[in-house]
Amino acid sequence: MRIRRVITTRDGGVSSAPYESFNLGDHVGDDPAAVAANRARLAEELGLDHDRLVWMEQVHGRTAAVVDGPREAPLEATDAVVTAVPGLALVVLVADCVPVLLADPEAGVVGAVHAGRVGARVGVVPAALAAMKEAGADVARVEVLLGPSVCGECYEVPQAMQTDVERHLPGSACRTRKGTPGIDLRAGLWRQLADAGVSRIGIDPRCTNEERSLFSHRREGTTGRLAAITWVDQGENR
Repeated sequence: MRIRRVITTRDGGVSSAPYESFNLGDHVGDDPAAVAANRARLAEELGLDHDRLVWMEQVHGRTAAVVDGPREAPLEATDAVVTAVPGLALVVLVADCVPVLLADPEAGVVGAVHAGRVGARVGVVPAALAAMKEAGADVARVEVLLGPSVCGECYEVPQAMQTDVERHLPGSACRTRKGTPGIDLRAGLWRQLADAGVSRIGIDPRCTNEERSLFSHRREGTTGRLAAITWVDQGENR
């Protein structure tokens, strides 16, 4: 089966500053009409009906939901979503956290995860893998893309926080560009996935804090959200 993955940038929408312009987050203070217009354009560009996009009310937790059909409303208090339904696109919104897109192409099961510091620490990615297995996926076949996020060289934290996260997410501790304690969530998630038996892991190396075409809460404070989307294409492989 053909797995599709898309990551948006901040360009090409209708939102005004400080959300300019392709903000897809409806919880950040942007004009709801602008967000609705941006979401409608996203669905059109993907070639999907608007209700085929599954959104989450992300809360930095580890709840993973399995969906089996279109939804008008976001999944409440959910940070990972899984489906085996072709043409149902799973959306994760970020502005520094790690968007994690997972797929078992043979089983036709996909997942999307919002993995910030808190969610990664409490195990949202293992929860997503467990939900994928229940939906028919085999971890040995799972492919993962760790999307753009704040990099370890930019993610400065207090020493106590670094120590705590490293204890729960080994491999995440690092030093920032300034030589201070930092967290590299993608490095920690890569190790966690590899330890779980996932062998195909790709990383989008872009840092949201450094790349001006991406939204970054750390850089800007009040800002929009980019989307990472995955789905099983209903068409033939190309």
